[in-house]
Amino acid sequence: MIKRLSLLVLLALPLGLSAQTQVRTETLLEKGWKFTREDNTQFKDTQCDDSQWQSVRIPHDWAIYGPFSINNDKHNTAIVQDGQKEAMEHAGRTGGLPFVGTGWYRRSFEIPQSIEGKKYTLIFDGAMSHARVYINGQEACYWPNGYNTFFVDATPYLRPGESNLLAVRLENFTESSRWYPGAGLYRNVHLVVTDEAHVPVWGTQIITTDLNDSYAKVTQSTSWEMPEGKSMSDYVIETSIVDPSGKTITTDRMRGSNFDHNTFNQEFVVEQPAVWTPETPNLYTSVSKVYEGNELKDEYTTTFGIRTVEVRQGEGFFLNGKPLKFKGVCNHHDLGPLGGIVNEAGIRRQIRMLKEMGCNAIRTSHNMPAPELVRLCDEMGMMVMAESFDEWATAKVQNGYHLVFNEWAEKDLVNLVRHYRNNPSVVMWCIGNEVPDQWSGDQGPKLTLWLQNICHREDPTRPVTQGMDAPDAVVNNNMAAVLDVPGFNYRPFKYIESQKKLPQGIILGSETASTISSRGVYKFPVERRSMPKYPDHQSSSYDVEHCGWSNLPEDDFIQHDDLAYCMGEFVWTGFDYLGEPTPYYSDWPSHSSLFGIIDLAGIPKDRYYLYRSHWNPEAETLHILPHWNWEGREGEVTPIFVYTNYPTAELFINGKSQGKRTKDLSVTVHNSGDSLSTAQFKRQQRYRLMWMDTRYEPGTVKVVAYDEQGNAVAEKEMKTAGKPYRIELTADRSTIAADGRDLSFVTVKVVDKEGNLCPNASNQISFKVKGKGYYRAGANGDPTSLESFQEPRMKVFSGMMTAIVASTEEPGKITLEATAKGLKKATLVIESK
Repeated sequence: MIKRLSLLVLLALPLGLSAQTQVRTETLLEKGWKFTREDNTQFKDTQCDDSQWQSVRIPHDWAIYGPFSINNDKHNTAIVQDGQKEAMEHAGRTGGLPFVGTGWYRRSFEIPQSIEGKKYTLIFDGAMSHARVYINGQEACYWPNGYNTFFVDATPYLRPGESNLLAVRLENFTESSRWYPGAGLYRNVHLVVTDEAHVPVWGTQIITTDLNDSYAKVTQSTSWEMPEGKSMSDYVIETSIVDPSGKTITTDRMRGSNFDHNTFNQEFVVEQPAVWTPETPNLYTSVSKVYEGNELKDEYTTTFGIRTVEVRQGEGFFLNGKPLKFKGVCNHHDLGPLGGIVNEAGIRRQIRMLKEMGCNAIRTSHNMPAPELVRLCDEMGMMVMAESFDEWATAKVQNGYHLVFNEWAEKDLVNLVRHYRNNPSVVMWCIGNEVPDQWSGDQGPKLTLWLQNICHREDPTRPVTQGMDAPDAVVNNNMAAVLDVPGFNYRPFKYIESQKKLPQGIILGSETASTISSRGVYKFPVERRSMPKYPDHQSSSYDVEHCGWSNLPEDDFIQHDDLAYCMGEFVWTGFDYLGEPTPYYSDWPSHSSLFGIIDLAGIPKDRYYLYRSHWNPEAETLHILPHWNWEGREGEVTPIFVYTNYPTAELFINGKSQGKRTKDLSVTVHNSGDSLSTAQFKRQQRYRLMWMDTRYEPGTVKVVAYDEQGNAVAEKEMKTAGKPYRIELTADRSTIAADGRDLSFVTVKVVDKEGNLCPNASNQISFKVKGKGYYRAGANGDPTSLESFQEPRMKVFSGMMTAIVASTEEPGKITLEATAKGLKKATLVIESK
């Protein structure tokens, strides 16, 4: 996370004024940008006329506006990871959006008459991709990785007292990604102004060296850059530690030493520390002031948490000395209908939903995360496995990272580690994902050790892992043995055999499940199937279908519950994402994944409640599936599943008991079946309650849950819905900030007269927004929908969708109106403050 002063420059202030009044200022370069999809070398020049270009606000993803097309980045390849032997056409592999090509951004900004003794640094949180940064017509920086944060010293290129031009050229190549990468300046851009003597970008490193209930010892190393002719002994640093309540609890002042390699090294004792955990995400602040004589040269603020991480041989992961298992998900970076842009409201909503499910960790698959994600994980209590690369030296896609790996891997990894080494939520580095180098006899292990050593050099406190999907190969060539934590993607039936051969004696499920489902869609007969395909391009939400290399949730639950050395799992995926419409690789219009526990609209699938019942057992979960609107299936077998944290439940259809079911705890990892392909759902019987022979008749389904003592403790009903009657709107937040960035996510339902969801409804809903806001985007979770995310109209999918309302910079009321032919309209008022 970029370290900021607690008092940032107000964006309304001119840069010249802010630079004169504070020793360090940071300005978000958010507005005033011009954009074009054309390409011309003259676009970098100050005299270029961009008045006819599109005016945009950063963050900006040019491709999310579409339109979708079968010809956007069509691949012809064999996806080796998925077991394909011969090349085939993949139409929606990267989402079907027009992200391939070039885009230019230009912005002018004023600089004071004198900048002598000042340093101007531009920080790009992420620019997709192959960024070339020009300042006043001169190329100042090139950075190929579109996911990583990079910075450039702009000082030599500036013209004091004049309007200065910042131009950025970005280019995405065809077959450069395996999912939708986004396009453009899709993360924030910052201008930081400091004295020539200053703490550099990511210049502090804070480490908890000792921790117990009584006290913690914390060290801080602060890098220092200074003009030629100066030495460390000319400077004094004063650092104060501020506790989570805002109270300064300790201060240390010291003079620099010429023998400390341009670094101030300080140690602090914090009594009765408030530790950082997912349940108690306590954050401390370090405020460092550096003086030359009596003159303040810099003030640098670092947010950190007091906590320790440790991996013990044969035992697993320990946070603050206590064992902890990961209940994690893998997430790609896109925010569904918002595309690749970073947005705090969207990220906060995702984290909130995951925490309510019981999730405690996110793997940033398969790339460097946005600073906002990591910061919000710090604040909200979500552990992070920060990942770096999807490719090393060997290709997965034609124009992937392998083309620059040898030159750029260390630079990218150094930026990742230095950027996030003070963030308490980050508990592990991940250096790769299913890299083809794992199959080599020597290259894979050597590259693994090289990358891991870089992480250890930059941060000696966190373990290093990577996701490997070839367990036999990486165990036999010692690639898995080199790592701090051997991470295995899928194939949990290999865990016991692999653990016996590994010196670490531990297993991490770095990627698991890949169960596929479409929200509200159910297929009959209900049977376990691998890579099923249907005419509607959907997958069954009975949660019994998976990919050829993967499995069902319980196949992983049982391993991590029964085997002490299993450290937990990261499920593929928390949310559906644009691209990889497995198994519909070449079945246009499929262009969105089906892996998510939550769909592309941010609406939970049935699977959400299965994970919640297991991962968050203290919270009551009582979820029934499927829906109960099956006209034409009267009298036919229609199995009913119940996901609950309770051990037993009784099912009733129209008042008639269908019997009790109790979770079968006698099923263990050793007697759960010889093969993951078993159709008997033996493992599932330990975690879900299933009535396999119930028959459909319209009416009411009721479930009564019982505790361990046999007491009825909860019940829930589901009714056959009548005809669609009205629209129902529910906002995740009814009050948002009037900052032009905040969002309210509104769940849209089509219901009958009694308020029951109409699960087969597909009405097109039209939206109007009045007042101090506007319609930002919408999504329905249908992985085959080609409807524009931005147009204020969309069909509901399985009776539901999400509409996103954005604030302006003026406070006041925002009214959302939803209408549809034949339905009673709905209105919702949101307050913008």
